[in-house]
Amino acid sequence: MSSFGSPNQSAEAASAGQVFLIFLRLGLTSFGGPVAHLGYFREEFVSRRRWLSDHSYTDLVALCQFLPGPASSQVGLALGLSRAGYTGALAAWLGFTLPSAIVLILFALGISAWGEAVPNGILQGLKIAAVAVVAQAVWGMARSLCIGIPRVTIMAIVSCIVLAWPGVSSQVGVIIAAGFIGLFLFKPNEDLVHESLDISVNRRTGALFLASCVVLLLVLPLLVHIWPSQALSMFDVFYRAGSLVFGGGHVILPLLQTEVVPNGWVANETFLAGYGAAQAVPGPLFTFAAFLGASMTLPPNGWLGGLLCLAAIFVPSFLIVAGALPFWEQLRSNRRMRAALSGINAAVVGLLLAALYDPVWTSAIHRPTDFGLALMAFVALMFWRLPPWLVVLACGLGGWLLSVSWV
Repeated sequence: MSSFGSPNQSAEAASAGQVFLIFLRLGLTSFGGPVAHLGYFREEFVSRRRWLSDHSYTDLVALCQFLPGPASSQVGLALGLSRAGYTGALAAWLGFTLPSAIVLILFALGISAWGEAVPNGILQGLKIAAVAVVAQAVWGMARSLCIGIPRVTIMAIVSCIVLAWPGVSSQVGVIIAAGFIGLFLFKPNEDLVHESLDISVNRRTGALFLASCVVLLLVLPLLVHIWPSQALSMFDVFYRAGSLVFGGGHVILPLLQTEVVPNGWVANETFLAGYGAAQAVPGPLFTFAAFLGASMTLPPNGWLGGLLCLAAIFVPSFLIVAGALPFWEQLRSNRRMRAALSGINAAVVGLLLAALYDPVWTSAIHRPTDFGLALMAFVALMFWRLPPWLVVLACGLGGWLLSVSWV
């Protein structure tokens, strides 16, 4: 593990630029929500670029499932951090987040006809593309992480439990249970070489990041009480939301609605319109914060309000990920922890398998033609080896053509 900082700033800057361009393309094409994002990331960084192995990637996904905040964005932050240090983490976040944030701020500023201008068939095609992307991720991860009857059984049982009892508590519960099962069921491989993510954060710095996250969570409400300010109040609300919510973007929406609608910051009709627009753009759903900040009835609003709320909701993610990774790296190098991770990895594949059915499949596949388009997209990804962004565009066009043929 390297020490705090980077000895070669020019090399890091070059790497950060590469990270930004890669994540910018993902931010422009990653439709389908957080589960689909994890599929895009796996294809880009495990299969194509080989920045890390399937085991390391799944370990990272498992960690981010435990942490509060948007799991897919946190995985992106960790990948950028491991590739190019702190500037790499910032570059990954900017590239993946800015496209949807800019679109949603523009929508909030008055392009109300934008959502209606996009034909429903195109949006349906994008949902179908997400089915293929998630199916490819589940298939690839299962082949490398669910080898043998015990791991396949854990995967299947986890999927059944999560589908029967949906919710964040059941997801976290099955991951913990799978870890304990793996601890006692699987024998640690003494010859297995631990693959480090090369995180440029030491344990002392990590502890400082975690402490800063907690301090801000406690101090911000006091500052709002002592020095009342609309900007400070907005930062407090969105920072708290990003710090305490588990389960990703959809879980955070009710919390934000109770914070910004009753006090008159945002009209309920505006809130619902923005939520609909957020479903139609690529990238993380947490960029909905940018729409709300731009839609505020009191200043700061517009671009300033949108960027303020966007930063506030994502700051906890950086502090938590950068703080947790150095401790996680040491834990996952332990032989007994690797045995537990064997069970946890199988559980993560089970979670993705459950998500493939609900909500990905159930929200996209309604007719035989939808299944046909999803099947062709899956073949294009798995066997033709077409890039995901091209498959996404093709599915959008295919969805529109199918909608025209059904009129």
